[in-house]
Amino acid sequence: MTIKTFNLGPLQTNCYVLSGEKEAVVIDPGGNPAEVVEYLKANNLTVTHILNTHLHFDHTAGNRELSEITGAPILCSEKDADLLDTWLGRGGENGLPLLDSYEWQNIEPGKTQFAGFDCTIFHTPGHSTGSLTFYFPEAGAAFVGDLIFYRSIGRTDFPGGDLDVLKRSVTEHIFTLPPATKLLSGHGPETTVSDEQSHNSFFSEF
Repeated sequence: MTIKTFNLGPLQTNCYVLSGEKEAVVIDPGGNPAEVVEYLKANNLTVTHILNTHLHFDHTAGNRELSEITGAPILCSEKDADLLDTWLGRGGENGLPLLDSYEWQNIEPGKTQFAGFDCTIFHTPGHSTGSLTFYFPEAGAAFVGDLIFYRSIGRTDFPGGDLDVLKRSVTEHIFTLPPATKLLSGHGPETTVSDEQSHNSFFSEF
């Protein structure tokens, strides 16, 4: 299993490609996906799914183009669908481009497989109502979107955000993962469960 990171879009969102020998999933293509497409072609990878941790525009800006190029469906939580009628989901304000609409499919929390790898999907609201975490035990990695960052947490002042809910999502679903689990966030460097338990000031009880 290989995990490749790309920084896409005006907010330098971390887009991840998780792949095996032939298949891959792309997580949060937040800008022009040209680099991602080049990487996929160079490694002869077929994208089976495009996964969105949440539907803020800086995580979805490349959805439509990447889906059209690869034919892969876009999966996300329907609990974030209301965002698509706002600037948070569509952009278009503060000099940001307005995104074209795209087709998407709802996915529910639970156990599944992507690109042949086991995955557990957690509903982890707090940054947005429908935020999801994708945990791949074989990789020892959880893709957490903007739920938690290195020594910080995601914003909770946007519609659908709630600090208490976010902290509960982290303590119930993230801090119960194996301590060495890598946390791959939407922005900034990777971290681990144990590091955030020990050093994240928002969770001083740990």
